[in-house]
Amino acid sequence: MTAQTAAGRRPLWLLMEEKIQGLASDDFSAANLENTIHRTAAALDDAGINVSQNAGNMLALRWAVEARVNAGKPLLDDFSDAVSTLRLEDVSDTYAAAVKIINEVGAVWPRLKEADRKPDIIRIIDKTKLGLLVARAKELGGEPGIRFLIEEDVTPEVIVKELEISDEEFARVNAAVEAERAERARVQALVQETAEKTDEEKVKHLINNDASDDLILELAGIDRGVLDGVKKAMEEELKEKQRLADEEAARKKAEAEGPPLEDIPADQMLEYIESIREILEFSDQENEIRTMCEQSSIPKSLVDVAVSDAARLDELESQAEAG
Repeated sequence: MTAQTAAGRRPLWLLMEEKIQGLASDDFSAANLENTIHRTAAALDDAGINVSQNAGNMLALRWAVEARVNAGKPLLDDFSDAVSTLRLEDVSDTYAAAVKIINEVGAVWPRLKEADRKPDIIRIIDKTKLGLLVARAKELGGEPGIRFLIEEDVTPEVIVKELEISDEEFARVNAAVEAERAERARVQALVQETAEKTDEEKVKHLINNDASDDLILELAGIDRGVLDGVKKAMEEELKEKQRLADEEAARKKAEAEGPPLEDIPADQMLEYIESIREILEFSDQENEIRTMCEQSSIPKSLVDVAVSDAARLDELESQAEAG
């Protein structure tokens, strides 16, 4: 039986069981039973489902009522109790959780084991799992809760709605998670590159490629003692590497700033001063002057004069002409 409502797409067997669950015990007495079946069918008809005039649906309703009479209680009581006991660790595999509930509850309610009900029950377990995930996220609170749901592949729309956060907050946390995932993938690739190396060689390779200690320990499976030993041995090498980096940074900075005033050739000094005067005619704002001078590759030493003591340009120009 696969009939479903037109709105909401809920399975007919579940709607029948909900109607049956809402009935009183007296409704299932021998004197009232037939009337109960027809009243329930009429209620389902009113909900937009053709039961009274559909032989198959009517037969299914009779079977459901008969099972309720034999068990002395509604199917949904047992089913809901079973679902309510589920913990988050129980629904890591929703298919397996659904099969377990079908087998347990189906021992008393055999029709629950019918093949076409399994997809419906899996959907119910999926919804239950989502509720448990959201509850755990709310316990964690804030960013940890958002991260938890992202890692569990909950859709952004559900995360924003259930945790009552803004799209911007979700985007911020998600961007951080994506960056961390990318870093993990990068470090994992580095680990694979050193598969045939010793632990010490692996650690050195990962450190030289800026992998964090936590990812080295986790992804490379390295002992903390090995990591600390390699880092100590590399300390002098790292210091030298830093020294060279600092020197290179200083060299690039000096190169970008250009020579000091005394080292600027006279002919270039005159060209630079001419360019500065054109710039000063265009703007008197220091930031704009510096930006335009930098774009014109004018040495910083001469730019400093232009923005602090522009009158000195005349003196420097005279000296250059005399030289």
